[in-house]
Amino acid sequence: MSKLTKNRKLALEKLDKDQQYTVSEAAELVKEMTTSKFDASIDIDVRLGVDPRKANQMVRGVVTLPHGTGKDVKVLVLCTPEKEDEAKEAGADYVGLDDYIEKIEKGWTDMDVIVTMPPVMAKIGKLGRVLGPRGLMPNPKSGTVTMEIGKAVKDVKMGKIDFKVDKYGIVHTSIGKVSFTAEKITENAREFINTILKLKPTSAKGTYIKSIYLSSTMSPGVKLDPKAIEE
Repeated sequence: MSKLTKNRKLALEKLDKDQQYTVSEAAELVKEMTTSKFDASIDIDVRLGVDPRKANQMVRGVVTLPHGTGKDVKVLVLCTPEKEDEAKEAGADYVGLDDYIEKIEKGWTDMDVIVTMPPVMAKIGKLGRVLGPRGLMPNPKSGTVTMEIGKAVKDVKMGKIDFKVDKYGIVHTSIGKVSFTAEKITENAREFINTILKLKPTSAKGTYIKSIYLSSTMSPGVKLDPKAIEE
Protein backbone atom coordinates (compact mmCIF):
# COMPACT_ATOMS: atom_id res chain seq x y z
CA MET A 1 0.00 0.00 0.00
CA SER A 2 1.47 3.37 -1.02
CA LYS A 3 2.38 5.87 1.68
CA LEU A 4 0.14 8.91 2.06
CA THR A 5 1.76 12.12 0.89
CA LYS A 6 1.64 15.29 2.97
CA ASN A 7 -0.87 16.85 0.57
CA ARG A 8 -3.03 13.74 0.67
CA LYS A 9 -3.05 13.74 4.48
CA LEU A 10 -4.04 17.41 4.59
CA ALA A 11 -6.80 16.75 2.04
CA LEU A 12 -8.26 13.84 4.00
CA GLU A 13 -8.27 15.91 7.19
CA LYS A 14 -10.74 18.26 5.52
CA LEU A 15 -13.28 15.47 4.96
CA ASP A 16 -15.76 14.47 7.66
CA LYS A 17 -16.94 11.03 6.51
CA ASP A 18 -19.96 11.20 8.82
CA GLN A 19 -21.20 14.49 7.40
CA GLN A 20 -23.53 15.00 4.45
CA TYR A 21 -22.62 18.07 2.41
CA THR A 22 -24.56 20.40 0.16
CA VAL A 23 -23.71 20.24 -3.53
CA SER A 24 -21.70 23.47 -3.44
CA GLU A 25 -19.82 22.40 -0.28
CA ALA A 26 -18.97 19.05 -1.89
CA ALA A 27 -17.75 20.74 -5.08
CA GLU A 28 -15.41 23.00 -3.09
CA LEU A 29 -14.16 20.09 -0.99
CA VAL A 30 -13.43 17.79 -3.94
CA LYS A 31 -11.40 20.56 -5.58
CA GLU A 32 -9.44 21.10 -2.35
CA MET A 33 -8.77 17.38 -1.85
CA THR A 34 -7.54 16.75 -5.39
CA THR A 35 -3.77 17.14 -5.62
CA SER A 36 -3.13 15.33 -8.90
CA LYS A 37 -0.92 17.04 -11.46
CA PHE A 38 -3.35 16.27 -14.29
CA ASP A 39 -6.83 17.71 -14.76
CA ALA A 40 -8.82 14.97 -13.04
CA SER A 41 -12.44 14.20 -13.89
CA ILE A 42 -15.23 15.01 -11.45
CA ASP A 43 -17.47 11.97 -11.00
CA ILE A 44 -20.90 11.57 -9.47
CA ASP A 45 -22.42 8.32 -8.19
CA VAL A 46 -26.13 8.13 -7.38
CA ARG A 47 -27.48 5.01 -5.70
CA LEU A 48 -31.16 4.53 -6.49
CA GLY A 49 -33.89 2.56 -4.75
CA VAL A 50 -34.87 0.68 -7.90
CA ASP A 51 -34.56 -2.88 -9.17
CA PRO A 52 -32.82 -2.61 -12.57
CA ARG A 53 -33.79 -6.21 -13.33
CA LYS A 54 -37.37 -5.04 -13.77
CA ALA A 55 -38.03 -3.27 -17.07
CA ASN A 56 -40.45 -0.82 -15.43
CA GLN A 57 -37.76 0.31 -12.98
CA MET A 58 -34.96 0.93 -15.47
CA VAL A 59 -33.65 4.49 -15.18
CA ARG A 60 -32.05 5.75 -18.38
CA GLY A 61 -31.85 9.18 -19.91
CA VAL A 62 -29.83 11.99 -21.43
CA VAL A 63 -28.78 15.31 -20.01
CA THR A 64 -26.97 18.30 -21.45
CA LEU A 65 -24.71 19.69 -18.76
CA PRO A 66 -24.74 23.52 -18.70
CA HIS A 67 -20.93 23.66 -18.67
CA GLY A 68 -20.13 20.48 -20.58
CA THR A 69 -17.91 17.68 -19.29
CA GLY A 70 -14.56 19.27 -20.06
CA LYS A 71 -13.74 16.23 -22.15
CA ASP A 72 -12.93 16.34 -25.85
CA VAL A 73 -15.55 13.87 -27.08
CA LYS A 74 -14.69 11.96 -30.26
CA VAL A 75 -17.81 11.61 -32.42
CA LEU A 76 -18.19 9.16 -35.29
CA VAL A 77 -21.07 9.81 -37.70
CA LEU A 78 -22.27 6.91 -39.81
CA CYS A 79 -24.41 8.41 -42.53
CA THR A 80 -25.20 8.51 -46.23
CA PRO A 81 -23.16 10.85 -48.49
CA GLU A 82 -25.71 13.69 -48.55
CA LYS A 83 -25.37 14.11 -44.76
CA GLU A 84 -21.57 14.08 -44.62
CA ASP A 85 -21.05 17.84 -45.01
CA GLU A 86 -23.63 18.54 -42.30
CA ALA A 87 -21.79 16.18 -39.93
CA LYS A 88 -18.38 17.68 -40.68
CA GLU A 89 -19.62 21.26 -40.25
CA ALA A 90 -21.08 20.33 -36.84
CA GLY A 91 -17.67 19.12 -35.68
CA ALA A 92 -17.77 15.33 -36.12
CA ASP A 93 -14.33 13.73 -35.82
CA TYR A 94 -15.03 10.84 -38.22
CA VAL A 95 -17.63 10.73 -40.99
CA GLY A 96 -18.45 7.87 -43.34
CA LEU A 97 -20.35 4.61 -43.52
CA ASP A 98 -19.19 1.33 -45.08
CA ASP A 99 -15.48 1.96 -44.49
CA TYR A 100 -16.03 2.68 -40.80
CA ILE A 101 -18.42 -0.25 -40.40
CA GLU A 102 -15.66 -2.50 -41.75
CA LYS A 103 -13.13 -0.98 -39.32
CA ILE A 104 -15.48 -1.50 -36.36
CA GLU A 105 -16.06 -5.13 -37.40
CA LYS A 106 -12.31 -5.59 -37.08
CA GLY A 107 -12.35 -4.15 -33.56
CA TRP A 108 -11.78 -0.40 -34.02
CA THR A 109 -13.54 1.63 -31.31
CA ASP A 110 -11.56 4.87 -31.11
CA MET A 111 -14.64 7.04 -30.52
CA ASP A 112 -16.77 8.10 -27.56
CA VAL A 113 -20.14 8.49 -29.27
CA ILE A 114 -21.64 7.25 -32.53
CA VAL A 115 -24.36 9.26 -34.27
CA THR A 116 -26.29 7.77 -37.15
CA MET A 117 -29.59 7.97 -39.05
CA PRO A 118 -32.58 5.57 -39.19
CA PRO A 119 -32.09 4.49 -42.85
CA VAL A 120 -28.67 2.96 -42.12
CA MET A 121 -29.47 1.25 -38.80
CA ALA A 122 -29.96 -2.05 -40.64
CA LYS A 123 -26.26 -1.97 -41.56
CA ILE A 124 -25.19 -0.99 -38.05
CA GLY A 125 -27.22 -3.67 -36.27
CA LYS A 126 -24.54 -6.30 -36.95
CA LEU A 127 -22.03 -4.22 -34.98
CA GLY A 128 -23.87 -4.86 -31.72
CA ARG A 129 -21.40 -7.49 -30.51
CA VAL A 130 -18.56 -4.94 -30.75
CA LEU A 131 -20.39 -1.75 -29.75
CA GLY A 132 -22.90 -3.12 -27.24
CA PRO A 133 -20.48 -4.15 -24.46
CA ARG A 134 -18.76 -0.75 -24.74
CA GLY A 135 -21.99 1.24 -24.53
CA LEU A 136 -21.40 2.69 -28.01
CA MET A 137 -24.48 1.40 -29.85
CA PRO A 138 -26.56 4.32 -31.23
CA ASN A 139 -30.02 4.58 -29.70
CA PRO A 140 -33.04 6.70 -30.70
CA LYS A 141 -33.84 7.32 -27.01
CA SER A 142 -30.47 8.98 -26.48
CA GLY A 143 -30.83 11.09 -29.62
CA THR A 144 -27.99 9.37 -31.47
CA VAL A 145 -30.24 7.88 -34.17
CA THR A 146 -31.75 10.86 -35.93
CA MET A 147 -32.08 12.67 -39.25
CA GLU A 148 -30.89 15.85 -37.50
CA ILE A 149 -27.26 14.79 -37.70
CA GLY A 150 -25.77 18.27 -37.23
CA LYS A 151 -27.81 19.03 -34.13
CA ALA A 152 -27.01 15.64 -32.58
CA VAL A 153 -23.26 16.16 -33.08
CA LYS A 154 -23.37 19.68 -31.61
CA ASP A 155 -25.35 18.47 -28.59
CA VAL A 156 -22.79 15.76 -27.86
CA LYS A 157 -19.88 18.17 -28.29
CA MET A 158 -21.55 20.66 -25.93
CA GLY A 159 -21.84 18.16 -23.09
CA LYS A 160 -24.83 15.93 -23.74
CA ILE A 161 -24.37 12.59 -21.98
CA ASP A 162 -26.30 9.34 -22.05
CA PHE A 163 -26.60 7.46 -18.76
CA LYS A 164 -28.38 4.46 -17.27
CA VAL A 165 -28.55 2.67 -13.95
CA ASP A 166 -26.27 -0.36 -13.64
CA LYS A 167 -27.19 -3.78 -12.26
CA TYR A 168 -26.35 -2.59 -8.74
CA GLY A 169 -28.81 0.32 -8.89
CA ILE A 170 -26.09 2.96 -9.34
CA VAL A 171 -25.88 5.71 -11.94
CA HIS A 172 -22.27 6.82 -12.47
CA THR A 173 -20.92 9.47 -14.81
CA SER A 174 -18.39 12.28 -15.13
CA ILE A 175 -19.77 15.81 -14.86
CA GLY A 176 -16.70 17.97 -15.30
CA LYS A 177 -13.05 18.54 -14.50
CA VAL A 178 -11.20 19.69 -11.39
CA SER A 179 -10.17 22.80 -13.33
CA PHE A 180 -13.85 23.85 -13.41
CA THR A 181 -14.91 26.41 -10.83
CA ALA A 182 -16.90 25.06 -7.89
CA GLU A 183 -19.91 26.96 -9.26
CA LYS A 184 -19.73 25.14 -12.61
CA ILE A 185 -19.35 21.76 -10.91
CA THR A 186 -22.32 22.57 -8.67
CA GLU A 187 -24.54 23.58 -11.59
CA ASN A 188 -23.61 20.48 -13.59
CA ALA A 189 -24.28 18.23 -10.58
CA ARG A 190 -27.66 19.81 -9.93
CA GLU A 191 -28.68 19.46 -13.57
CA PHE A 192 -27.73 15.79 -13.54
CA ILE A 193 -29.46 14.99 -10.25
CA ASN A 194 -32.62 16.90 -11.20
CA THR A 195 -32.77 14.92 -14.45
CA ILE A 196 -32.61 11.67 -12.48
CA LEU A 197 -35.39 12.91 -10.18
CA LYS A 198 -37.62 13.55 -13.20
CA LEU A 199 -37.00 9.98 -14.39
CA LYS A 200 -38.28 8.31 -11.21
CA PRO A 201 -40.26 5.20 -12.26
CA THR A 202 -43.85 5.17 -11.03
CA SER A 203 -43.29 1.56 -9.92
CA ALA A 204 -40.35 2.47 -7.65
CA LYS A 205 -41.34 2.26 -3.98
CA GLY A 206 -39.66 3.69 -0.90
CA THR A 207 -36.66 6.00 -0.99
CA TYR A 208 -35.72 6.81 -4.59
CA ILE A 209 -32.33 8.46 -4.10
CA LYS A 210 -30.48 6.52 -1.40
CA SER A 211 -27.10 8.23 -1.61
CA ILE A 212 -25.06 10.60 -3.75
CA TYR A 213 -21.27 10.87 -3.79
CA LEU A 214 -19.08 13.41 -5.55
CA SER A 215 -15.41 12.64 -6.15
CA SER A 216 -12.51 13.22 -8.50
CA THR A 217 -10.30 10.61 -10.13
CA MET A 218 -7.84 10.93 -7.25
CA SER A 219 -10.02 11.90 -4.28
CA PRO A 220 -12.20 10.08 -1.75
CA GLY A 221 -15.94 10.38 -2.19
CA VAL A 222 -17.84 13.24 -0.55
CA LYS A 223 -21.35 12.30 0.54
CA LEU A 224 -24.10 14.71 -0.45
CA ASP A 225 -27.27 15.40 1.47
CA PRO A 226 -30.05 14.37 -0.96
CA LYS A 227 -32.38 16.84 0.78
CA ALA A 228 -30.01 19.70 -0.03
CA ILE A 229 -30.25 19.35 -3.81
CA GLU A 230 -32.55 22.36 -3.96
CA GLU A 231 -30.31 24.31 -1.57
